[in-house]
Amino acid sequence: MDGFTPSTYGDRIAGHYDDFYAEEPPSAEINMLAELAGRGPALELGIGTGQVALPLHDRGITVEGIDASEDMVGRLRAKPGGTEISVTIADFGAFDLGRQFTLVYVPANTFFALLTQDAQVACFRAVASHLVSGGRFLIEAFVPDLQLFDHGQRTATIDLDVDTVAIDSSRIDPATQRIDSQLVVIRDDQMPRTYPVALRYAWPSELDLMAHLAGMHLEHRWGNWTRERFDSSSTGHISVWKLDS
Repeated sequence: MDGFTPSTYGDRIAGHYDDFYAEEPPSAEINMLAELAGRGPALELGIGTGQVALPLHDRGITVEGIDASEDMVGRLRAKPGGTEISVTIADFGAFDLGRQFTLVYVPANTFFALLTQDAQVACFRAVASHLVSGGRFLIEAFVPDLQLFDHGQRTATIDLDVDTVAIDSSRIDPATQRIDSQLVVIRDDQMPRTYPVALRYAWPSELDLMAHLAGMHLEHRWGNWTRERFDSSSTGHISVWKLDS
């Protein structure tokens, strides 16, 4: 997808992100992150509008964030407590904040916004350098399912009612493990809007190797935030790697 940059998705969707994804994060998610963060501080990669960071902040945990989109961070700033969270505008594929955290986390498949294996490996290394001894790195991600695509493409209806239709159209390149998508939203009284998304998926075992290269080892892998067992039927995973002593 020509012209796609680290901030493209956030800049396009910032004004509507909380409308599309209005549900609050499940309490099990916040409970787990709070438990792993301990006394903190914690760092969220791709903090966006703060849907996860703000509930953690409300628990008394010091949370910082990184995001490439100033528009998304502007939405965070407008929320109660949003100005109290420190955010660095940067690509989280490579960063140096000069301080360490007990927990670095990336929810909602956001890690896959890094579009090459090199960028993903670099992110693991950057995370490791920002963890205290025994600190943890958590990723929430989907398990790739190539059967969802027919001849390298897929179209799905995301929303449909009397006045609105939202259609997701995607193409996959298995050689680079990249998926390019457009979310097209058509409303009766508005011009159609497009929200481009690009990602590079990685298999759980591939993420484990990235962690190993960065000096971390897998501590937990669950099928969801309620800590159900991860197995061959799982469509997603919550993975936690711990920095080696």
